[in-house]
Amino acid sequence: MAFVEVCLRMLLVFVLSWTIFHVTNRKKKKATKLADVATEERREGGPDVIIVGAGVGGSALAYALAKDGRRVHVIERDMREPVRMMGEFMQPGGRLLLSKLGLQDCLEEIDAQKSTGLRLFKDGKETVACFPVDTNFPYEPSGRFFHNGRFVQRLRQKASSLPNVRLEEGTVRSLIEEKGVVKGVTYKNSSGEETTSFAPLTVVCDGCHSNLRRSLNDNNAEVTAYEIGYISRNCRLEQPDKLHLIMAKPSFAMLYQVSSTDVRCNFELLSKNLPSVSNGEMASFVKNSIAPQVPLKLRKTFLKGLDEGSHIKITQAKRMPATLSRKKGVIVLGDAFNMRHPVIASGMMVLLSDILILSRLLKPLGNLGDENKVSEVMKSFYVLRKPMSATVNTLGDSFWQVLIASTDEAKEAMRQGCFDYLSSGGFRTSGLMALIGGMNPRPLSLFYHLFVISLSSIGQLLSPFPTPLRVWHSLRLLDLCLKMLVPHLKAEGIGQMLSPTNAAAYRKSYMAATVV
Repeated sequence: MAFVEVCLRMLLVFVLSWTIFHVTNRKKKKATKLADVATEERREGGPDVIIVGAGVGGSALAYALAKDGRRVHVIERDMREPVRMMGEFMQPGGRLLLSKLGLQDCLEEIDAQKSTGLRLFKDGKETVACFPVDTNFPYEPSGRFFHNGRFVQRLRQKASSLPNVRLEEGTVRSLIEEKGVVKGVTYKNSSGEETTSFAPLTVVCDGCHSNLRRSLNDNNAEVTAYEIGYISRNCRLEQPDKLHLIMAKPSFAMLYQVSSTDVRCNFELLSKNLPSVSNGEMASFVKNSIAPQVPLKLRKTFLKGLDEGSHIKITQAKRMPATLSRKKGVIVLGDAFNMRHPVIASGMMVLLSDILILSRLLKPLGNLGDENKVSEVMKSFYVLRKPMSATVNTLGDSFWQVLIASTDEAKEAMRQGCFDYLSSGGFRTSGLMALIGGMNPRPLSLFYHLFVISLSSIGQLLSPFPTPLRVWHSLRLLDLCLKMLVPHLKAEGIGQMLSPTNAAAYRKSYMAATVV
């Protein structure tokens, strides 16, 4: 029995050793084969960069890199025109950045509508806040409303017009890695065949629902609210050059002219328990609860889309701080990298800023496969982007929190204070609108305006004379202001946000009056 037991043990050890050897050998052969394929692709003129996603970011980046002589392979899941209700407004700062990238003509021939500012409504009152005519801003101080899908298609056409851009429809399944370095992607092409593509650098730019992001960093997107919207067709707003923002309950509603005949109607709900769209509950909810809060002059347009059966879309509003990928050979951009509340419509502007910075940093590199140099570039990129990204991230989330209706006296005082501030005119209005429009991306300037709004609101709370209760509400309001700012200071970096030299360097390098 002892002899049999020894033999069985020896047999088991042999089988395990044989299995481990062959599995390891198979993996080595696979890795060698992938490396050989990658080498062969580069030898045969394969891509320098793979971009996953051909939305605004992927298409713009492909064009920028290709203009610098890179061979770019863009893989997009669906090449049909997207139907979205986000990304329908380009701030003045975004238009400037588009021009820096040589893409300003992509806003032409899509029936885009000029925007000069904001029309704000609250409790029966209204005010208009315009983008300032700032001599320090080297571009026309106006934004553009448009159908997102039309803009994306123009960007794709522009990118694919370059001979060194290959734009392909396919679904990326996974990243190909070798010793912790991303070498390429596995994807299913339009014929349903699973294939691979290799390049020294891969850029993941596949949006807020990115599946690849999870394997590259530890970021988790937080759902803050739900945006519900639809189109009212064959109508035109009284002031089509203004974004109409209604400070309603529980949050905000807005209308804006996305084409010469179409008006986007949008509102926000905070609860996860949304009325059903399919059985008509959502349409009834809008008519009974939201529409009565819309000013009479806008209500007919607001209801027109519902009465005509316009498709109601629901999308999540998310926020997510930016962190660099923990793996080499890959870069993450766009909503897969960084998100903030969409109320100030500046996500595309931050993305274009990131693309401009990144393309300029990568331009001097002869070999994108040099992992150490690319890592250094990404560290510089992370710092250089802060003036724009930190300003927009902080402003977007803070403005959204202010717009939420509340029975809390401190919160309502802050809400009223914001309306009064934008109504006051002069430096207050122009300064805040310059921040919203991306014309003055300076976190310090944002802090100044937020604290002035807070102090003005406190003054209203304490008038006509302070009482213990009013003082208590004032202290709570100041605490609310700090709670808006502190998380962003921690996430973005105190030194980087408060450094005036960073903001000055950003303006000089990326917003100066130069011709592409």
